[in-house]
Amino acid sequence: MPPTIILVRHAQALHNVNDKFPLTSEKQDLVLTSSAQSYHIPDPPLTEVGLRQCSKLHESLKDLPIAQDVGLIVVSPMRRTIQTAQLGLQWLLEKGVPMDLRAEWQDLSFKDVDPLYPSKTGRYAFTQAAIMQRKTDCLDWLRARPEKVIAVVSHSGFLRIAVSNCAYENADYRVFGLSEPGTPNRLIEWDLTRERGGGLGLSPKGFFGLESQNYGWPFEVPDSDLGQELNEKEKEIMLGEVVQEIPA
Repeated sequence: MPPTIILVRHAQALHNVNDKFPLTSEKQDLVLTSSAQSYHIPDPPLTEVGLRQCSKLHESLKDLPIAQDVGLIVVSPMRRTIQTAQLGLQWLLEKGVPMDLRAEWQDLSFKDVDPLYPSKTGRYAFTQAAIMQRKTDCLDWLRARPEKVIAVVSHSGFLRIAVSNCAYENADYRVFGLSEPGTPNRLIEWDLTRERGGGLGLSPKGFFGLESQNYGWPFEVPDSDLGQELNEKEKEIMLGEVVQEIPA
């Protein structure tokens, strides 16, 4: 039987903020807008807000019955995702659950990462074809795993655009099952997190497909595509760490 998958977006990192929203601002516990992005920081660590978000993530997942059966933690090999896994999933690590760093769970673009890590070609090229192939590789790999439950700590751009078509706020998570064997390999979200807008209830609801506007900023989707009417605050919510250009 395919494993259950818990997808987690990393907590707030330094590249998510700038002078418009000082690090002490309580607003950052709730929402950031595009003007609060600073993507020139390579491999940024978590902010103090991000550390607090990890505590909330830890509390929520520790009380989630399915999370008790996590047998593997898969993490994008970036500082912010590693820190989120170490803090938000600390009780699992203390139980001896292994943590596997896997580069294919990195975000859409590697342009702000050390040029030696990883190659910007092949599966890591910034093209729609490479991004979707990386998604296929990730799902195929997950399906073949023997664990009952796997937690993945990754980035909202890749999770939203390619993997799950769901939006993720910082340090929020969603629970998925994999489609039945013999059918197209895709994730099916549990009602538990779909109806709430993430496990913490912080993330926008709805389906976010693979359209060109999903790559740039601001991210806008017609209300009809979401199946609900968005209010102004929801339209300002930061939906992901996306780059300003569209992949080839």
